[in-house]
Amino acid sequence: MDRALKAARTSGSLNLSNRSLRDVPDEIYRSLDAVGEGEKWWEAVELQKLILAHNNIELLKEDLRNLPQLVVLNVSNNKLTALPAAIGELSLLKSLDVSCNMIQQIPEEIGSAASLVKFDCSSNQIKELPSSLGRCLDLSELKASNNFITSLPEDLARCSKLTKSLILSRNKIQEWPGPILKSLNNLSCLKLDNNPLRQIPSDGFQAVSMLQILDLSGNPASLCGHPAFSSLPHLQELYLRRVQLHEVPSEILSLQQLRILDLSQNSLQSIPEGFKNLTSLTELGLSDNNISVLPPELGLLEPTIQALRLDGNPLRSIRRPILDRGTKAVLKYLKDKIPEQ
Repeated sequence: MDRALKAARTSGSLNLSNRSLRDVPDEIYRSLDAVGEGEKWWEAVELQKLILAHNNIELLKEDLRNLPQLVVLNVSNNKLTALPAAIGELSLLKSLDVSCNMIQQIPEEIGSAASLVKFDCSSNQIKELPSSLGRCLDLSELKASNNFITSLPEDLARCSKLTKSLILSRNKIQEWPGPILKSLNNLSCLKLDNNPLRQIPSDGFQAVSMLQILDLSGNPASLCGHPAFSSLPHLQELYLRRVQLHEVPSEILSLQQLRILDLSQNSLQSIPEGFKNLTSLTELGLSDNNISVLPPELGLLEPTIQALRLDGNPLRSIRRPILDRGTKAVLKYLKDKIPEQ
């Protein structure tokens, strides 16, 4: 430990992951005060990066304010139930990871950590995000999956730099967060899978037309309003598992940049011939549906598709030995079935 602290005073970085720590050692909070013999105090640097992941830490003290130069703080996979208000005094903090703890509430003071760019509070017991997050105007990545969140604070709409990802999987969100998404028009990744999400409005995707990744899996009612997938021309990954689809929404077939499409665990009975137009597709998930026949035209995607998942379907048109040989064999078989012009 002493050696790690001494090195940290030279590098500004301290990693004490996987040390079975129950507490944050007091020496960390007063890093520069503990300059020892043989060390040149004038060469010591303040702590900028602190990694305390995968320990048994139950408490972060308000003494955290003694680390004003902190840029990265990772306390994921511990036993924290709360965060200190002093988190808001870390004015240079850019990356905060508190995922996989037992935190019930994020303090409003976090809004004063105005340099925050990445915030991960996934896998906690949080019921709501503080409205003060809307003051973190540099925020580009927010991960809050696997909590008990029912809605998003309206002030989040002020975070116009939230362009990288908004991950809200496995929460209790019922309403499509349209008003907020209208301000996040450069967002590239949105994950709302496994929420009790009600119907997405038909124009729901227009506000986020730059999306590259969208996951709505496990939201059976979400597509009842037939939201227009054609509003998402840049989409590269689309996950629609367990959304009670009986047919493939025709607009999906116009998404020319789509690389990954997962329609597993639905009630699809057929696959439209128009799939041949998805020439960028590398992965197609069709597992656990009611598909009995595949269109031969699917074989035209042979050059690009690396993974075609068909298990759990009552396929009658392709013999088991061919299926067992994998994606390339299936696509070649289908391609050979295309009638000659």
